Amino acid sequence: MQNFFLNLLLAVFFITFFISIIVYKHRSKFKHPNLPPGSSGLPYIGETLELLLTGCKGHPQKFFLDRKAKYASEVFKTNLFCQPAAVLCGAAGNRFLFSNKNKVLKAWYPDFVCKIFPSSVQRPLIEQVDRLRTLLPELLRPDALKRYVGIFDKAAGRHFASEWENKKVVVVFPLAKRFTFGLACSLFLSIEDPDHIAKLASPFNLVVSGIFSIPIDLPGTPLSRAIKASTIIRTELFAIIKQRKKDLAKGKASPKQDILSHMLACDEKGAFMSELDIADTILALLASAHESTSAACAFIVKYLAELPLIYNAVYKEQMKISETKAPGDDLLNWNDIQNMTYSWNVIREVLRLCPTFPNVREAIHDFDFNGFSIPKGWKVYWNANSTHRNPEYFPEPERFDPSRFEGTGPAPYTFVPFGGGPMMCPGQGFARLEMLIFMHNLVKRFEFVKFVAEEKIMFSPMPIPEKGVPIRLLPHRP
Repeated sequence: MQNFFLNLLLAVFFITFFISIIVYKHRSKFKHPNLPPGSSGLPYIGETLELLLTGCKGHPQKFFLDRKAKYASEVFKTNLFCQPAAVLCGAAGNRFLFSNKNKVLKAWYPDFVCKIFPSSVQRPLIEQVDRLRTLLPELLRPDALKRYVGIFDKAAGRHFASEWENKKVVVVFPLAKRFTFGLACSLFLSIEDPDHIAKLASPFNLVVSGIFSIPIDLPGTPLSRAIKASTIIRTELFAIIKQRKKDLAKGKASPKQDILSHMLACDEKGAFMSELDIADTILALLASAHESTSAACAFIVKYLAELPLIYNAVYKEQMKISETKAPGDDLLNWNDIQNMTYSWNVIREVLRLCPTFPNVREAIHDFDFNGFSIPKGWKVYWNANSTHRNPEYFPEPERFDPSRFEGTGPAPYTFVPFGGGPMMCPGQGFARLEMLIFMHNLVKRFEFVKFVAEEKIMFSPMPIPEKGVPIRLLPHRP
């Protein structure tokens, strides 16, 4: 009995000792002088559970907006996903983040990403992202995108004919994912064969699920399945890369035909990307170009179904464009895209109300913002809802109103679904093209009504509709 109590006492001592170490390490991260107001939350996990709980309820912006109001500050401290963090709010915070590229902040990715993208072990993922930022603007500028309008419209016609027509009920989000993935394969790899796209899509969906999951690498977990799926896709991409090299050497492919051909060329220093770098970069591009845009397409359908006056105005604009087409020449062109002004304002209002999950960067060294100090190594979040739903910038922010974007539109750094300044997403033009072509092909074919009146928005970590936006398709009334 004496030994039992002695062992129990030792166990209590060691547990208390280790808890004390955890608490000490947790608090020591927040001992830096002149930190922003806020809370470090619970030891180790911080305020992560509160963020996840608001996300499960469909209102993750509440976590950020409540703290912004509580501390009456454009910046507050917190601890998210076991990392001390500062959250910058408002237009001033957006301007600071998007104007300080490589000065005080750098891109940050969780360690588990290296398991999905192994080239990031050999060459930091941040370096690959920086290289892409110099490459993509040339490939995705308006002059380059013009030639894809007809190609994408033709692909949209095939998609709606096979997946939507002759159906009474569809679930929008998974269909939007197939649509946007197909367009990305066309732009990045010049793959338009539906069977080849489907072969890539199945493992790709597992990769995306793993990226946006709890990072536990055990058999059967989303991360474990993502790692295995990334190997399958990488093997397929290696075969595509080798064939493209042969085609380029024989003149069967153009050095500028798509992003893959550009990556196979040397950079300004005469260096070539390895096949592993190229495969991982293509995979990362497919992920970033796919998930957020497909969710946006689903939300476009959601709001058009809820707001018949908005739908009618979009339909009128799109049919006016269709009526200008000659028989047998009904594909969209660049001028048509430029004439979709009201439709684009509707999409921008959707993106205002349903922006992507907060972006995260890391402090390269100590810096000051708004009179407070942010230590080196801290994670720095920006949250679009701090401006998108702020009545100071958008009166009656919960009201759907595309006219906000008429004329000069919102003030700089208040509408930031694609970032801003030097850190503007280089794929913005591509995303705009995808969404407008999707909207055009949708409304010219169907009217529709929602099945779920009040469908909740889930966050995993970006906003997605809980049920996928199921709708009943109706023919246009004469």
